[in-house]
Amino acid sequence: MPKRIGILGGMSPESTAQYYEYITHTYTERFGDYSYPEIIIYSVSFQPYVDWPKEDRWDLVAKGLSEAAQRLEAAGVDFIIIATNTMHLVIEQIQASVKIPMLSLLDAVSDAILARGMKTVGLLGTKFTMEKTFYQEALSRRDITVLVPDAGDREYVNKVIYSELVAGQIRDPSRAGFVNVIKKLKARGAEGVILGCTEIPLLVTEEDAGMPLFDTTTIHAEAALNYALK
Repeated sequence: MPKRIGILGGMSPESTAQYYEYITHTYTERFGDYSYPEIIIYSVSFQPYVDWPKEDRWDLVAKGLSEAAQRLEAAGVDFIIIATNTMHLVIEQIQASVKIPMLSLLDAVSDAILARGMKTVGLLGTKFTMEKTFYQEALSRRDITVLVPDAGDREYVNKVIYSELVAGQIRDPSRAGFVNVIKKLKARGAEGVILGCTEIPLLVTEEDAGMPLFDTTTIHAEAALNYALK
């Protein structure tokens, strides 16, 4: 039997739905039936996870997500994925709170970058994802250099994520703005760009950007499906 997947979601609803749809649809496309792994989703209330990072209360983020992970563990899942990039900042604390494994997005993304033979990549995401160093630290352990946009572009990317993408709003001017930020990263030596927020792939594609993009939602969901089927 496949392992039962626990999805720690709600941050945002759009990304959580994408994980679920990718895992179930990809299984059926691959095997031609509907025997995909069982999935239990714990969708947190999103507002505290918007407010606490702004207040730099990552202790509360870790506590809240650890409690949610424990509920997933009690419900009988075999492993847990966090369906968002930013909250991987506290994945070690969450892992310490449960006995079952956490399948890290950061590890999955590192594997995908190395599989493409790249050593330098750009990173787009929330302000916290770009300015905190958890991405850089995790990928540097695999000899991957991570570049982030300048301060003005970080503010712009963050604003679009929170005011538009998490609400499911896709706007052409914002797409053009993101492509401009990506071009600047390319000029600085990025061979590809990590879409380090699970909503960004809704806005921009490789065709838009004209360079390789790493869709963290797809990469992480694919890793979860493969792990569940081992």
